[in-house]
Amino acid sequence: MADTYDLIILGSGPGGYVGAIRAAQLGMKVAIVERERLGGICLNWGCIPTKALLRSSEIYHYITHAEAYGLSAPKPAYDLEKVVQRSRKVADQLNGGVKMLMKKHKIAVHEGVGKLVGKGKLEVTQGDQKTVLEGKKIIVATGARARDLPFAPADGKKIWTYRTAMTPPEMPTNLLVIGSGAIGLEFASFYGDMGAKVTVVEMLDRILPVEDAEISAFMEKQLKKFGMDIRTSTGLQKLEATPKGVKAEIKAKDGTVTTEEFSHAIVAIGIVPNTENIGLEALGVKTDRGHIVTDGYGKTNVEGVYAFGDVTGAPWLAHKAMHEAVICVEAMAGEHPHEMDVKNIPGCTYSRPQVASVGLTEAKAKEAGYKVKVGKFPFIGNGKAIALGETEGFVKTVFDEATGELLGAHMIGAEVTELIQGYVIGKTLETTEAELMGTIFPHPTISEVMHEGVLSAYGRALHI
Repeated sequence: MADTYDLIILGSGPGGYVGAIRAAQLGMKVAIVERERLGGICLNWGCIPTKALLRSSEIYHYITHAEAYGLSAPKPAYDLEKVVQRSRKVADQLNGGVKMLMKKHKIAVHEGVGKLVGKGKLEVTQGDQKTVLEGKKIIVATGARARDLPFAPADGKKIWTYRTAMTPPEMPTNLLVIGSGAIGLEFASFYGDMGAKVTVVEMLDRILPVEDAEISAFMEKQLKKFGMDIRTSTGLQKLEATPKGVKAEIKAKDGTVTTEEFSHAIVAIGIVPNTENIGLEALGVKTDRGHIVTDGYGKTNVEGVYAFGDVTGAPWLAHKAMHEAVICVEAMAGEHPHEMDVKNIPGCTYSRPQVASVGLTEAKAKEAGYKVKVGKFPFIGNGKAIALGETEGFVKTVFDEATGELLGAHMIGAEVTELIQGYVIGKTLETTEAELMGTIFPHPTISEVMHEGVLSAYGRALHI
């Protein structure tokens, strides 16, 4: 007889395991199915272990620039194997934490490959053994994987996706990064700070294309200052592994095509949803370009089947998946959660310098018909930033002139991925410029740039 549950979740990434926990809290009997490791890509191969790598490269950067702080650190060096080992230990620790949470909430964990095989039925295959689980409701949270170049699939030796880039068999000397989104620039920062010569190619006319144009321009200037070769409006026509590395055929902005050699290449051109071979077609679950189509509460077009996270489309962010999971599970339990408001989802890039944003860019706000007030404040005007030696960066705010509504906030500089949440809370509470200007910010902190960025939009900045 099949095991029976109130809810079965296929996939244990940030959305999957958070959804399972919330469902258990609401009194459901829950099972989760995972083919690899609890925590999914984010915890094991993405968000968390990459930050461990970036922390190592950040510290190495400070060591190599110790003199700027009146310190001496002769002949700094690193052990790549130990840097990677630390990152993997962080992932292992968190994987263990998710296991503990599953046990604590009495969530059944089924290891194996899951597939929908009928209404309320999910088959789990592990080796030669097949088990059928029955659930009143099933959530698909299978996530996504790195997109390969169609003409040059990653080989794990010289052509890498994020998986190999996180556990490199060797240190690149001359690295080509294809794509300048968050993943591409985070790896560019890591390997650049560890000493590799880095070239970034981007098909669009600017790096970090989803960010505000001024943020993109500032980031490009900074990366070039650090020695990176940044090429926008540039296409990759051919990429092949060679005995020495990789050979790339690159088409520049002016149409010139050059053939160049690199030691390694990282492909960071987006993701592909994991929707193949999981039984969606047989049940008639609607997809759009591979992504599962849902309403604002995770419902698909098939009764009893839900989905959230990367498998449902952009933005492909762990915190978006977690929030969607809670909304979905609470709605199916008869609670009344608000639908996801994508305008309040922050985006973070953990490069050096860091980038963070929420809401509309200035251009998007104007396209939407708003008459805007824009504020900008540089880190060089902040006492704490000067004391830290982190003066490169700025904050930009976008307000609706008519109502004072905060439409968007965009930041680049030290620790802005931690600071952005202040603006996110403000937007969630529908705060206007008046409340933000009337808020007391502690001194001395970098967070004061947030206050000044609001004041600046209304001609009231105090320190510039």
